[in-house]
Amino acid sequence: MTHIIDGKAIAQNLLDRLKQEVKKLKKAPKLAVVYVGGDKPSNTYIKRKKEAAEYVGIDFDLHKFPADISKDNLVDEIKKIQKDKDLSGLIVQLPLPEPLFTTEVLNAVESKFDVDCLSDAQLGKLVMKTNTISPPTPEAVCVVLDEIGVYVKGKNIVIIGAGALVGKPLATILLNKEATVTTCNIHTKNTKKYCREADIIISAVGKKDLVRGNMVKKGTVVIDTGISFEKGKMYGDVNFKEVSKKASYITPTPGGIGPITVAILLRNVVTSSKNI
Repeated sequence: MTHIIDGKAIAQNLLDRLKQEVKKLKKAPKLAVVYVGGDKPSNTYIKRKKEAAEYVGIDFDLHKFPADISKDNLVDEIKKIQKDKDLSGLIVQLPLPEPLFTTEVLNAVESKFDVDCLSDAQLGKLVMKTNTISPPTPEAVCVVLDEIGVYVKGKNIVIIGAGALVGKPLATILLNKEATVTTCNIHTKNTKKYCREADIIISAVGKKDLVRGNMVKKGTVVIDTGISFEKGKMYGDVNFKEVSKKASYITPTPGGIGPITVAILLRNVVTSSKNI
């Protein structure tokens, strides 16, 4: 029997706990969001973050900038925002317009405010296991595994996608938990072979139907973090109809990892507010 993981329910439990935690604080944490351009999916994600933040009692401060802002000006604006004495966390909403997606922009976010964990400093802490917070989507994956009672130590885990947002940090986290991790990228030969041998498959590419039923052995846990859009409809990487016939547990898209990611981001904000 395949169990469909209810990401919305898991996220709601996290948010409810956060709400109680925030009530005990002397002042509300504050999250600043830097939004460049007018990417429609990003606008939707920001709206969801705002709604969740307001629910738990976190102040939400949106800073919009035009798509043609220069890298230097954007870095300066980020530095200005960080002078706010009430600030607990800051994220740069991705994707940025292509010329701006640089290490310099992400590193403009000070480590103490970097609740997305995209700066070199936060990623370094993750590798060295000195981090107090973790990247939201990779941590959301770990929350799901904990929720379904899967202990990753010694498990064969395949991560499809080696990006800085999910694949690389997730591999680091799982290696730190003593899992056996294989990361597949665009140059990997015979990804299907690795997937068929996996106890857990986590896809993080953003390509519809990337993971098909013939790539999965019976009883595999399949977690889909990829997102793509076709004719305005959201899809994950996993062909849900095919793979759900074989997986023991599977996350849907939408309603799987996404809501949990938002909850983890806000948990990071609360943790950051206590450490500043």
